[in-house]
Amino acid sequence: MAMKDVARYWAQRYFSDEEAVIFFLMLVGGFSIVIFMGAMLAPFLASVVLAYLLAGIVRKLEEIHIPFKLAVVIVFLLFVSLLSALVLVVFPIAWRQLMALTDELPGMLSAGQRLLLLLPEQYPSLISPEQMKELIGVAAVEIGQIGQKLVSLSLASVPNLFALMIYLVLVPILVFFLLKDRDLLIQWFVSHLPEKRVFMTGIWREMDQQLANYIRGKFIEIVIVGVATYLGLIAFNVEYSALLGLLVGLSVLVPYIGAAVVTVPVVLIGMFQFGLNDTFFYMLMVYGIIQALDGNVLVPLLFSEAVNLHPVAIIVAVLAFGGVWGFWGIFFAIPLATLLKAILYAWPRAVDATDSQAAAV
Repeated sequence: MAMKDVARYWAQRYFSDEEAVIFFLMLVGGFSIVIFMGAMLAPFLASVVLAYLLAGIVRKLEEIHIPFKLAVVIVFLLFVSLLSALVLVVFPIAWRQLMALTDELPGMLSAGQRLLLLLPEQYPSLISPEQMKELIGVAAVEIGQIGQKLVSLSLASVPNLFALMIYLVLVPILVFFLLKDRDLLIQWFVSHLPEKRVFMTGIWREMDQQLANYIRGKFIEIVIVGVATYLGLIAFNVEYSALLGLLVGLSVLVPYIGAAVVTVPVVLIGMFQFGLNDTFFYMLMVYGIIQALDGNVLVPLLFSEAVNLHPVAIIVAVLAFGGVWGFWGIFFAIPLATLLKAILYAWPRAVDATDSQAAAV
């Protein structure tokens, strides 16, 4: 069969339905807008996500007979209060601790270098002094580059803070109007869709509840894991507890990889502060319990309708969507992968005579 015939057969089989063609064009257009205009539209996209998240709370308040407008005002005030607490309390503490950690990094490196140089004496059969010095040299170069990036980040903080202030004004305003005029905006969008949209409606119904549960569940998981880690570390008077708690909380966004990566600074800071004594091992035990409870209790509880995706598919989705859209790509990697899977399974296919004969056989 010639390539032209294969292309014609493929198009007739998968794009003979008008709704499938329109939906495909909508997907291409949506992905293109996010890829090429994502930075420009970042406040709007973030507002859509937050409004979608808060709309469920508005519906819950309506179910207990609170008027819609009053429910929107209550939820919006709650959102602004939480946002203010993050911006005015949590982030400044974490930033100050990050700067303090940067200042103390040379002393920590010197202490770590002295400890590493003792290893060839204790384990001469495993590593030689030359190998250890080479390892220390490579590590010093890498850590030096990290320090330079932190310095450049602090120097570039003024324009970043200016952009952040704009976002902090735009996002709440957009969230309010997206919540207040939700039905009007949905009707306007639906009016531009074809009247026959059985396929699109099926995909949306399948994804709507799952997507809402995933977003809310992730936010709850971030808060619980971050606060639990902070309290667990502060109980041992661990330095930089707020910074580590924030990092551990955000690490749940990246399945499998996040927990492994964020464990490194927790272990290193604890080891430099306490040394290899009982307090250090008790701290690691508490941290391990928090991670175990997150993976074995909290995640099954929050995501009872778990996404049936293979771990390899999840990791590939995180790498692919994170590389394209950064933070939001990582956050929505699993829902986007689930959406693609649902589309592949539900995509309308034309059945020709050859397929009918094969099915009969």
